[in-house]
Amino acid sequence: MELEAQGKPTTNIVLLILNCILLFIGNCGGPLIMRLYFIHGGKRVWLSSWLETGGWPIILFLLIITYFHRRAKQGSSSKLFFMKPPLFIASAVIGIITGLDDYLYAYGVARLPVSTTALIIASQLGFTAAFAFLLVKQKFTSYSINAVVLLTIGAGVLALHTSNDRPNGESNKEYFAGFFMTIGASALYGFVLPLVELTYKKAKQAITYSLVMEIQMVMSLFATIFCTIGMLINKDFEAIPREARAFELGETKYYVVIVFSAILWQCFFMGAAGIIFCASSLLSGIVIAVHLPVIEILAVIFYREKFQAEKGVALALSLWGFVSYFYGEIKDNEKKKQNLVETQVPMNIPSP
Repeated sequence: MELEAQGKPTTNIVLLILNCILLFIGNCGGPLIMRLYFIHGGKRVWLSSWLETGGWPIILFLLIITYFHRRAKQGSSSKLFFMKPPLFIASAVIGIITGLDDYLYAYGVARLPVSTTALIIASQLGFTAAFAFLLVKQKFTSYSINAVVLLTIGAGVLALHTSNDRPNGESNKEYFAGFFMTIGASALYGFVLPLVELTYKKAKQAITYSLVMEIQMVMSLFATIFCTIGMLINKDFEAIPREARAFELGETKYYVVIVFSAILWQCFFMGAAGIIFCASSLLSGIVIAVHLPVIEILAVIFYREKFQAEKGVALALSLWGFVSYFYGEIKDNEKKKQNLVETQVPMNIPSP
C-alpha cells in the first residue's frame, strides 16, 4: 500500500508504534552485536561502521514491493521514486555526515564496554534538544523538559560506575580515545536528527512514509559510500576472509554476525527516521535515551557486565521521563481539541 500518515491520526499512531519497535530492536541489538564482533577477534572499525548503513538494500526491496502494489492499483503511470533533486542532494549530504558518525561510534564500541558506550550516547538527548531548538524551533513544555532532565540524570547516575568498566589490558590512551570518539558520535547524531526533521519541513513536496524510506535509503547509501572509501584505504575488504577464519566463534558465525549487524542497524536508522516523520526529532532522541537501561541490562545478561544499583535507578528515571513526555503529549492534544471546539463557528444560520 502507499504508506501515508499525514492527516490520518490512526495511521500515524500505528506507524509511530511500528517505528518505535524498529528503533527498539536496532538500538538494543545493534551495539550488542557490534561489541560481539570486537570481543571475539574482530578489529576492523571501518567494516563495523560500514555495517551500520550497509543494509540499505532492505529499504530498496520494500520500496519495490510498494511500487508494484501501487502500479497494480494506479497503472503504468506510477513512479518508483518520488524524490526530487533538491531533496536527494540534502539526503546525500546528511548521509555523508552519518557516515562520519558511524565511524566515530564504531571506534568507541571497539574500545569501550557496551554499558559505557550506551551511557555516553545517552548524552545525545541533550544535543538533540539543543539542535532541535535551533534548527526546527522545537517548542518545549514542562513535560518534555522534565523528560529531558530525568533521562539526562539517568545517564549521569550510570556514569558513577564507569571506572569499574575499563577492559583489561587496555591503555589509558586507547580508553580515552574511545571515550571522546563516542562523545563526538553522540553530538553529531544529536545534530543529524533535527537536520532530518528540517529536511522534511523544507522539502518542496509532500512527505509521505514512502518518501521517508527513500530519504533514509539515500542517506544510508551515501554513508555506506563514505565508509567504503575508508575500508578501501584501510584494506578491510582484503582482510575480511582472513579475519573470518581467525574469528573465535568460527568462520560461519563471523558472517552471521556481519549480516545481522547490517539488519539491526538498518532497523535503528529506519525507526529513528520514522519517529521524526510521525512526531519530532526530540521524541526520536527521547526514545533512543529510554533504551539506555535496557541495553545495560542486556549487557549484564550476555556479556556478564556488573549490574549495580545505579542501573536500576537509571531504569526507573528513564521510564519516568518517557511516561512524562507522553503524558504531556496527551494533555497537549486534549487542550488543542478543546480550543478547536471552542473556536468553531456554528454552521446552522437561521433563515430570514
